[in-house]
Amino acid sequence: MPQAGFPALVLAGGLTDIDQTLAVSVLILFAIFAFVLGRFGWKPLLHVIEEREKGIREAVEGADKANAEAQRLLAQHHELVREATRERDDILKRALGEAEALKNDIVGKARAEAEQAAERARQQIERDKSQAIQELKSQVADIAIEAASKIVQSSLTPEAQRRLVSDFIEQLPKAH
Repeated sequence: MPQAGFPALVLAGGLTDIDQTLAVSVLILFAIFAFVLGRFGWKPLLHVIEEREKGIREAVEGADKANAEAQRLLAQHHELVREATRERDDILKRALGEAEALKNDIVGKARAEAEQAAERARQQIERDKSQAIQELKSQVADIAIEAASKIVQSSLTPEAQRRLVSDFIEQLPKAH
């Protein structure tokens, strides 16, 4: 019944009607669900989340370590490449220097051998020249003896004999 001064409310199943038994039941069920969830579900769920977070953290740290190791290896590789390049350049310089020294040595030996061959040829020419002069002197002596015998045989006067010998000697080729 409506009370005086208050309008009459319709309590027959409206949207704003609250069934207190239902509300209390829902609150009790929610509390039981929260307790069961907290006791048996929340901790394992948190544990799974923490393990996943730990795994991700370790993976990130491992990736950072792997990246640092890769950077170190890359730097080491670059240093090895630079060192190999320096060694290659040093080897090339040494090889070029040795080749130049070998070339100079071979050229020097060839020049020395050529000079020795030329000297031997000059000496041989001198020996041949001396031998030719000796043979020429011997022939001149033989010719002079023959001429002298002809002079003696022809009984020329001494002055004629001298002129004949002088003329003969002047006709001989001169040795230089």
